[in-house]
Amino acid sequence: MKKFFLIFAAAAFTASVSAQTVTESKLTDNIYVGVNGGVATKTTQHSWLGDLCPNAGIRVGRYITPVLGVAVEGNAYFSNKPYESIGTVGRFVDTHALGTVNLSNLFGGYKGEPRCFEVSAVYGLGWRHIFGAGEKHICDNQMTSKAGVDFALNLGKAKAWQIYVEPAMVWALTGNQTTQEFNNKAQYNIDRSMFQVNAGVIYKFKNSNGTHNFTIAQLRDQAEIDGLNSKINDLRNDLNGKDAQLAAKDRQIADLQKALDECNKKPKYVKPATATNLQPTVLFRQGKSVVDKAQYAPIELIAQYMKNHADAKVEIKGYASPEGPADLNQKLSEERAAAVKDILVKKYKIAADRLTTKGCGVTDKLFEQVEFNRVATFNDNSK
Repeated sequence: MKKFFLIFAAAAFTASVSAQTVTESKLTDNIYVGVNGGVATKTTQHSWLGDLCPNAGIRVGRYITPVLGVAVEGNAYFSNKPYESIGTVGRFVDTHALGTVNLSNLFGGYKGEPRCFEVSAVYGLGWRHIFGAGEKHICDNQMTSKAGVDFALNLGKAKAWQIYVEPAMVWALTGNQTTQEFNNKAQYNIDRSMFQVNAGVIYKFKNSNGTHNFTIAQLRDQAEIDGLNSKINDLRNDLNGKDAQLAAKDRQIADLQKALDECNKKPKYVKPATATNLQPTVLFRQGKSVVDKAQYAPIELIAQYMKNHADAKVEIKGYASPEGPADLNQKLSEERAAAVKDILVKKYKIAADRLTTKGCGVTDKLFEQVEFNRVATFNDNSK
């Protein structure tokens, strides 16, 4: 039996290597179910062909790797030969927990799908119950062991089906069926074994990879991996640079927002009111503040303007030419402005509170010809 243990130990090591070459599987992948049937015969002390015992059973298992697998199998045996009849349809049932090693994949490697023909080793321990045993004083529960070889054909394009033939040895490790004595020492004794040949069919359920079997992982060489890592690092560095740029922009935005807030706190600029200069002017004689009849025309234009603009407020400015004393000219400029206002109020019925006067004294800046500076001008201060 040491050979079986060595095979399973070697398979366990190989399975770890094989697992690196196939795609990752889910817990529910690589599960199968099958039925089997055949004949068994006691190995020694009887006629092989004359004492055949038919059996039938089911097997449910899972392939852990392309090399290693586990299964649970139960078989019922229907003949009493070569033993005395105990009056039941079935004499006993065997249930085994099995480990399987695919020898073809172990030594030949897995190529991505099962071979058409494969050979697997099967080994396990189990339990046997003998029906009616208590009445015949035979041990009715025994520890058992099974070792066999499966010669299997994988069928179909997807290789979802498998048929196999399995020669195997089954030992009763404890108890003794041939005597009324009990022997509970577990041992592999050929006199307490039977040889059986079964044929079976298995269906492998579909996996998460879309097939009914293991698939090979698409491995990349180290140079390609290094190249991809280099690209990742370049992208990471580029991203870090972009982050730095965004941080700088955020700081710039914060500075601009701070400056804007400070500006908003300052008093708002109010554009000072400006006077609109109205074109009509009233000319005066030298040293006089009386308005000649000929100068009523520009005054009438101002009156008409103020009637058309009900909100207009007009300032009348009086001026004098440079001849004569300054104080006299100042008084003269004030009188000229007042004379024009008086005409607008009395003759043209313009409200006095819409008119203001100002004496501006001497000027030679309004007109190049000196005598033209003896005038009164108009400004609309409401605009």
